[in-house]
Amino acid sequence: MTTMKDFAKLDVTKPLALLEACPAYQASPLEVREFNCRSLMIKDETDRMGLGAFKALGGVYAVAKLIEGQCGVSLNPQSFLDAAVRNVARTMTFVCASAGNHGLAVAAGARLFGSKARIHLSQTVPEDFARRLRDNGAEVVRSGEDYEASVQAAITDAKNNEAIHLADGSWPGYTEPPRLVMEGYTVIAEEMRTSIETSGQWPSDVYLQAGVGGLAAAIAYMIRTTWTVQPRIIVVEPDAAPCLCNSAQAGKIVTVEGPVSNMGRLDCKTPSMLALDILNEHANEWVTISDVQAEEAVAYAHELGFSTTPSGAAGLAAAMREDVPMPLVIFSEGGVSVA
Repeated sequence: MTTMKDFAKLDVTKPLALLEACPAYQASPLEVREFNCRSLMIKDETDRMGLGAFKALGGVYAVAKLIEGQCGVSLNPQSFLDAAVRNVARTMTFVCASAGNHGLAVAAGARLFGSKARIHLSQTVPEDFARRLRDNGAEVVRSGEDYEASVQAAITDAKNNEAIHLADGSWPGYTEPPRLVMEGYTVIAEEMRTSIETSGQWPSDVYLQAGVGGLAAAIAYMIRTTWTVQPRIIVVEPDAAPCLCNSAQAGKIVTVEGPVSNMGRLDCKTPSMLALDILNEHANEWVTISDVQAEEAVAYAHELGFSTTPSGAAGLAAAMREDVPMPLVIFSEGGVSVA
């Protein structure tokens, strides 16, 4: 079973080397705006690699590494153009559940390398995401009433059809694919570190929204291990799905119950085991926000010139409730139609 020691072996240069060879890759902007008479730092992921969300980094990278493992050799970015490698990739099908963006990243990665993708969506995921998945070459299956049900459907699908299950959450006995996904996310923290060191402006507080917790954990780990100036780290969850906070308090993974949240990509009732371990080690605080507060943050982000969603603006929603010198938030996805 993968532990914190295993996570500490992650090397951000690996995803950077692969992504920098991708024409769609470029560092996302880190901007500073005036915010209640102080400065607000915003990492803008709303157009990441043309997919409009941070998850492009994790899913595409994980697909590439799993294809590499299937080939049995260490590959460089140019090797993925090799006919023998692509012949192997064409035999592989990646399966996952998604609340939206992770599925898009897996679908894009599979399409890039010539593999297949099958994405399980619960009934709560907007049809817009299903259309975007199909546009990226994925097969879409509606599975269950909530995210947890779609996860179970994806597990069963992969087992019955000899496909590769590529989830962004982890649990006992299932750690390596989500570890790769988190390794991809470390690029975000490294981009921020590089930009901040150049400017000399370090944030006092970093607000990290969380569903199963992969993004928050990857960023928190990199902050603690690579940043010169250490901020306070706050994990932000919907009040309808505080699975990480409740699990941290209980000292074990717990599944929470609650209504459907408008923060759909964060509305996860069971946390990732790896993410929980990392955040227990590195986060300072856990907070929840309401759907109304998330909508207010979307409106404020629009005033600042950004189009995002309640999920994307969750960190801002938490920052708006506190008076800290220089907060940093991540707009984790662009505006999404719910039609």
